[in-house]
Amino acid sequence: MSLFHLLLVALIQGITEFLPVSSSGHLILLPNLSGLQDQGQVIDVAVHVGTLGAVVLYFWRDVRLGLSGIPRMLTGRIDTPGSKLAFLLAVATVPVIVAGLILQVTGLADAMRSVTVIGWTMLIFGIVLYWADQRGPQTKRDGDWSLRDAINMGLWQAVALIPGTSRSGITITAGRMLGYDRESAARLAMLMSIPTIVASGVLLGAGVIAEADVQAARDGAIAAGMAFAAALAALVLMMRLLKTVSFTPYVIYRVILGVILLWLGYSGALTTA
Repeated sequence: MSLFHLLLVALIQGITEFLPVSSSGHLILLPNLSGLQDQGQVIDVAVHVGTLGAVVLYFWRDVRLGLSGIPRMLTGRIDTPGSKLAFLLAVATVPVIVAGLILQVTGLADAMRSVTVIGWTMLIFGIVLYWADQRGPQTKRDGDWSLRDAINMGLWQAVALIPGTSRSGITITAGRMLGYDRESAARLAMLMSIPTIVASGVLLGAGVIAEADVQAARDGAIAAGMAFAAALAALVLMMRLLKTVSFTPYVIYRVILGVILLWLGYSGALTTA
């Protein structure tokens, strides 16, 4: 792959992974709209590793707290902040793993990779995010996260397997519906992304490492590094903006892009739609 192609994929994945605009949807659109070749699983795994590194670094205090609580959680003692966080993150991750396996086995994952599907999900879930953000109360903080809320947000996160939905967007939407303030909803969504990205990377990476040659490994390392930088910058910017700005700018972007994609898909302008 050319350096430009690697940069393009890394920037798209890095910037959109944590913004509520759907990274998977944008990566599917890239070859459809640009004519570029699909980047393949090696690069997919690499950019996921890069974004994983960014979110772990940004939320290192929370990550360290959760990791410290894993031993107590495994022995059934959910009696410390760390063990509670580890337990709730594990619970919230189960639905997306189960749903992901079902989609892979049934082949539905590939069937949903179309421009029209992404157009509808961009539009519909963008409007849902706006409604939740404007109507949802802001009475809870991330420290109030409960088992019921973790299950609820985990179920919503599984819906993000439909391309264009946005994993971060749908979990933030769920958080706002449950009454979490904007920063807390985003924080919980980002923390939920860590085990989800790990699970996704393991699924995508099955057999990839053994088949990758030196050139593919080099391309993957470059893509991972660039995705890490892009994701970290996007995280810092979004979390700072949430102190003063709502999710409306992302909603506007989603609605505009959704309408354009639906027009392209139903007008026949794209034969791949």
